[in-house]
Amino acid sequence: MIGHSTADIVWLTVATILVVLMQAGFLCLETGFVRAKNGINVAFKNVADFCISALAFWTVGFGLMFGVSVAGVIGSSGFLFDGSLSGLGESDPDAPWLIAFFFFQVAFCGTATTIVSGAVAERMNFHGYFVISAMLSGVLYPVFGHWAWGGAAGEASTGWLQTMGFIDFAGSTVVHSMGGWMSLACLLVLGPRLGRYAKGSRDIEGHNVPFAALGVFLLWVGWFGFNGGSTLAMTPSVPGILVNTLLGGAAGGVAGILHSWIVRGRPEVSPFLNGVLAGLVAITACCHVVSMPGAVLTGAVGAMVAVACSALLDRLRIDDAVGAVPVHLAAGVWGTLAVALLGRPELWNTGLDFVAQLKVQLLGIAMAGLVGFGGAYPLLRLINRLLPLRVTAEAERIGLNVSEHGASTAMHELLTAMEDHRRSGDFSSAVPVEASTEAGLIALQYNQVADRFRTEVSRREQTARELAAAKERAELANAAKSQFLATMSHELRTPLNAIIGFSEMMTQQFFGPLGSEKYAEYADDIHKSGRHLLSVINDVLDLSKIEADKFDLSEGEVSLAEAMHDAARYVEQRARSEEVVFEMAPPPDIELFADAKALRQMLLNLLTNAVKFTPPGGKVTLRAAIEPDRRLAIVVTDTGPGMRRADIPKAMEAFGQVAGDKTRYTHEGTGLGLPITAALIRLHGGTLVIDSQIGRGTSATLRFPHERILDAAQVAAA
Repeated sequence: MIGHSTADIVWLTVATILVVLMQAGFLCLETGFVRAKNGINVAFKNVADFCISALAFWTVGFGLMFGVSVAGVIGSSGFLFDGSLSGLGESDPDAPWLIAFFFFQVAFCGTATTIVSGAVAERMNFHGYFVISAMLSGVLYPVFGHWAWGGAAGEASTGWLQTMGFIDFAGSTVVHSMGGWMSLACLLVLGPRLGRYAKGSRDIEGHNVPFAALGVFLLWVGWFGFNGGSTLAMTPSVPGILVNTLLGGAAGGVAGILHSWIVRGRPEVSPFLNGVLAGLVAITACCHVVSMPGAVLTGAVGAMVAVACSALLDRLRIDDAVGAVPVHLAAGVWGTLAVALLGRPELWNTGLDFVAQLKVQLLGIAMAGLVGFGGAYPLLRLINRLLPLRVTAEAERIGLNVSEHGASTAMHELLTAMEDHRRSGDFSSAVPVEASTEAGLIALQYNQVADRFRTEVSRREQTARELAAAKERAELANAAKSQFLATMSHELRTPLNAIIGFSEMMTQQFFGPLGSEKYAEYADDIHKSGRHLLSVINDVLDLSKIEADKFDLSEGEVSLAEAMHDAARYVEQRARSEEVVFEMAPPPDIELFADAKALRQMLLNLLTNAVKFTPPGGKVTLRAAIEPDRRLAIVVTDTGPGMRRADIPKAMEAFGQVAGDKTRYTHEGTGLGLPITAALIRLHGGTLVIDSQIGRGTSATLRFPHERILDAAQVAAA
């Protein structure tokens, strides 16, 4: 072996194993940050892309990246790598170290490739991802890698960027930014996940964040091999590189916590975990040339750059499922610049001053974008036209676990069964229960809810049937009652009219001798009782018609003043006989569109009630006015004994009699006046309001809607 000790080979091999461990970290991170319905697909892609990248890199990638250089642009040897770059195979003295170096570079290539899987998660089909993995690991990554790192395998392989002095120690740009550029190109071609930026939507949360946190720890451990192994030998600089790697990641994580704490008021998980990774990505390019404080600053700024990039992507509606572009591209760009901005010039070993080194770093970043994005985007657009890269909307809805791999889960089966219930509306069959799983517990609870739902529906259906039957019986009974009342009222009217007529003639001594005062008194009682009974029968008939919805209004133009004066003339005589003072305020001169007979009956019902319950010396008033809301209010007030507010609903019931002491309620009656009045005013679209207080009398207000007032000028004047 020439120039490489066994210790170097051992260290490079151990570092490679740590880098391979990063694949497990990416798998956990990306699987935890996506929804459960896509977890299997993401894990599958993480393992598959490592297989694809390993074979593609062995076949052509290693030769393009580390073969003998053609003008510093591309490697030309080492294809189907067999242990050497010269074709001597294992007989090459440097073969053991070179094989270890190849092993190390395969792991790096796998890291660059797997970055894409997280960005495009939950929407890219597997055959499209297969093509992307082969393209990135077999062509794009090796081409730029040759420009920046080709000389790592020997002077004959040196690329043009490396010759100019470009520094990217462990791959902030070569590995991470290249993966990030490729991810960005894929995201622009694929578009966001369904519903990601819909109105009122929120961030899509991962189903297993603790699993993602485990992934960050695995990546962090693997990063020690990633950065420490990039010395390609066991040198005295390794411990310092490892410490800087540790500090960069820690500073990025703390910066992510502080940012979310300050901006959102709480330490959020995603900015923290991605902050750790962004800090690690940023320190990767410069971990061998910065001091420990410089490493802290590099990691912290890397996290903030990733946060800013993530916000920019959201504003542009570019949907990165796990934050791959902010973490690997944005933080990678910053880390590459930090070589010149924060690195110690004496450790560059390029012979360049600050300005020249910064220019070379910017040139390297631009070239990575040209190859990673400029080379990938047009190819992806073309491929997408020929072979669509995105799954169908239905496949995305049900999840890639099932649509891509047929890998059903207990949770998916549960969701499918619940969706069947939703679509069919049939909850008779229980959903399957997978014992001892979270999905099983949900299914068990759901089945219990469904059982309760079925029981409640059955009970309500039974209640509805019973109510329908009861309603039908009630309607039949009500119809029979109305028919009976109408028939009986008609049958009773004829003899009653005869009794009233003959008793009236008897009292006037037109029929038979009534010289006795006693007989005259009897005849007068018969006459009054007959008229009272006829009034009761008429009220009962009116109420039965209203209840049967057979009371038809005969509407027309009615003078309010005439209606009020007619009612007043009828009541005045009774008021005088009862020694009650009756007053009527001058009514407004307006026309109503109403039933004249019904209006007169309502007024008489309210006025006769008021006179009847007002003691001698009391007062009854009638007035009408247009209210501010343009309704017509007709108010009847009395100074009678009044009643309790709790008794008012009882007084409004048909045949309702208000219970009370005999000094207050001494008049007979059927209790139909107020219910009939309320029913008639409702037929006119109005209301009846009763207000009463014990010892202060009663006020009854009829309100007609303004549409029934025909004289608009009077309304406006009021």
